[in-house]
Order: sequence, then C-alpha cells, then structure tokens
Amino acid sequence: MIDAFQARLPWPLDPFQIEAIEKLEAHQGVLVSAPTSSGKTVIADYAVLRALETDTRAIYTTPLKALSNQKFRDYRRQHGEGYVGLVTGENTINPLAPVVVMTTEILRNLIYEDPQRLDRVRYVILD
Repeated sequence: MIDAFQARLPWPLDPFQIEAIEKLEAHQGVLVSAPTSSGKTVIADYAVLRALETDTRAIYTTPLKALSNQKFRDYRRQHGEGYVGLVTGENTINPLAPVVVMTTEILRNLIYEDPQRLDRVRYVILD
C-alpha cells in the first residue's frame, strides 16, 4: 500500500513520513510535529485514503471554519462528493461520509454529545 501511495506522488517520501505511514499501517497512533511546509499533510492524506479503502472513517479537523471549508473542497475534488462531508458551525454537508472535515470545536462537542458517531472512525487528524 505504501508503494502504491508513493507512486502517486511527484516526489519521494521523507523518512519521517514513511515511519508515520508504517505506524498507521500497524494501527498505531501517530503524532507528527514538524515545521510548516515539511510534509505533514501527506501523512494525513494517506490516512484519509486508507479510510476510504478500508470502509472506515476519518475525521480531519482544523481550528478555523475557513480552513475546514478549504480542506473539504480539496478532498471533495480528490475523492468525490459522496465520500467527503463537512461540519462547521455554519454548514453541515454529508456528515456521515467516510471522510468528514470539521472544526476542532465540533469534534470536541461530538465526543461529549454523540460519541456513538465515532464508532467507525479509525483516523482523527488534528491540523
């Protein structure tokens, strides 16, 4: 799977990206702390792709509605309308999709108010 993902990219994965992806494949938690523009998003993209391929779910959070809206548009363009949802204080689009982009505040509320909706979630990305 990692090789197929790597083949889609126009550049080679860095060692920290490979290590993180291998941990994800082993169903281990991963925390990536790296400088801006160093390639953290590639790891998140891998988790999203795995959720789509394994019939599980991924939640991608951002601190701001504008960032959530942008990431939603990006993922919807990449993976298709039916596979990506958005939940912010202003918008709810396809909230049961395999990949849902939301603000961190919405995720926090979901954890407290409706934790059953997280049952099939395998990946949580905090951007």
